[in-house]
Amino acid sequence: MPTTTLAASNFLVPNGTFIVEVFAFAIILYVLARWIIPPINKSLADRQEAIRRQFEESQEAQARAEAAEAEFRAALADARQEAARIREEAREQGAAIIAEMREQAGAESQRIIAHAHNQLEAERQQIMHQMRTEVGSIATTLAERILGESLEDNDRQSRTIDRFIEELESQDEASKTSNTSGAR
Repeated sequence: MPTTTLAASNFLVPNGTFIVEVFAFAIILYVLARWIIPPINKSLADRQEAIRRQFEESQEAQARAEAAEAEFRAALADARQEAARIREEAREQGAAIIAEMREQAGAESQRIIAHAHNQLEAERQQIMHQMRTEVGSIATTLAERILGESLEDNDRQSRTIDRFIEELESQDEASKTSNTSGAR
């Protein structure tokens, strides 16, 4: 009996419990492989696919963001160039306006000076006429007193006055010429 107990207690020899356990394990493995592992694998595959899609979308979003940033930088550079061009045009227009205003001011000053010269010449002519008349009447009165005769003849009076004024003008011109030659 001791040998039978040895045979019954030998762990290397399979007994009925072992076979039942192996059969139960095989059924559990079959059930796991048939109904439990495929849904888990499917959900894992779906999860991996979702992660892959999100990664691709994030890469696309990053590419779009980089493109938008490049576009923004290009637009900013264009805006800066446009602003510089507008400033340069404004400077040119300002310089043109200033030049035009200077020309207008110069022309206006020339016109005013010409008008003043014309007005002065007209006044000089008027004064010369008045002076001739006054000097003529004074000269006639003086000549009448000196000569003791009347100079009532208008033609004669006019000739005398003209001659007297011409002599005064020639004396005035002679004195101006001598003054300018002496001043040199």
